[in-house]
Amino acid sequence: MLLLLVVNCVKTAAVIAELNPLHTGHRYLLGQLRSNGAQRVVLILSGNFVQRGDYAVFDKFDRAAAAVSCGADLVVELPLPWAMAGAHTFAAGGAALARALPQVDTLGFGCECGDAAALARVAQALEQPAFSQAVRAQLSSGVPFAAARQNACAALLGESQAALLASPNNALAVEYLTALQGTMITPFAVRRFGAGHDAAGSAGGEPLSGSLLRGMLRRGEDVSAYVPSTLLSCPHTEANRLDTAVLSKLRAMRQSEFSASPDLSEGLENRIFSAARQAGSLEELFALAKTKRYPLSRIRRIVWSLFLGVTAQDACGEPPYLHVLAANEAGKALLGGCTLPVLARAAQAAQLNERGRRIFDLECAADDVFGLCFAEPKPAGRYFPVRI
Repeated sequence: MLLLLVVNCVKTAAVIAELNPLHTGHRYLLGQLRSNGAQRVVLILSGNFVQRGDYAVFDKFDRAAAAVSCGADLVVELPLPWAMAGAHTFAAGGAALARALPQVDTLGFGCECGDAAALARVAQALEQPAFSQAVRAQLSSGVPFAAARQNACAALLGESQAALLASPNNALAVEYLTALQGTMITPFAVRRFGAGHDAAGSAGGEPLSGSLLRGMLRRGEDVSAYVPSTLLSCPHTEANRLDTAVLSKLRAMRQSEFSASPDLSEGLENRIFSAARQAGSLEELFALAKTKRYPLSRIRRIVWSLFLGVTAQDACGEPPYLHVLAANEAGKALLGGCTLPVLARAAQAAQLNERGRRIFDLECAADDVFGLCFAEPKPAGRYFPVRI
């Protein structure tokens, strides 16, 4: 069930997660890290907007505080352009923040296979020139990217190894391993069990999927067996609170402005522009823009990036700072020697360079919008609610 590449040598482990919401599966992963020697755990947490192209069910500060109560020592934010990006950029941003903390020696993650060595072989194959050539050939024939990558991997490693990429958490783990190449950080793979990623039902048992739990929370159903009480005492967002605002923004934009969004190719911006001018809801927009070639999650991320002002250039390179969301005393000690500017108080944001300020301003604007997603809207300006 659990594969450990270096047994009982974990000292400081990092985990990249959304905790949307934090549930029993996350607690299991943190527990496995602790039981295998992790003395400290750093959680690299997506902010208020997440990779599936949506806003989170709980505020990032509430999720961070719950994470510390459940076993994390330090929680830092994965900034918006990386948190709301495809798997490669998401993983690269999270790994960069882990590297910025010199004491981190392990990256822990859940995946369907639980076999870090097998995933590492796939990650190595994906770096070969022959792989890139095979993917391009597949894409030129109209094959969707995910299938093109799996087919190209099968040509290099065989069908059984390539099949690992068909499972979403395996595929994300491969991106983690790619991002860790050339570093001293060791991967720690824990086999997932229970309901599948983003499953709408409970088939497969516990833990339940985040998607199912979000729906239960918003319908007022009891999730106390799966979500910590410290989080359940916090207000949660409601679905579809920003639909009209998003459609209004997109309809007011010029067609040329759509081309600045991340993750565009082959005129996809034109399709989304047209859909935005026809749709009466976000779900209708997504349905109009989606094709077999472009998965729904990609369309969603592009739409939310357009609304929040995130451009393709914003996620180029590594995150420019480390924003602390929550920490205990052991976690605060990990900040010494950080190779990035550390933001734990409001005054520190003014010391960022131009790029850092750009990313921070994007984050602040997104947080202000996020405050409108609750039944009782939150005021703007909640960037440092707790002094670290």
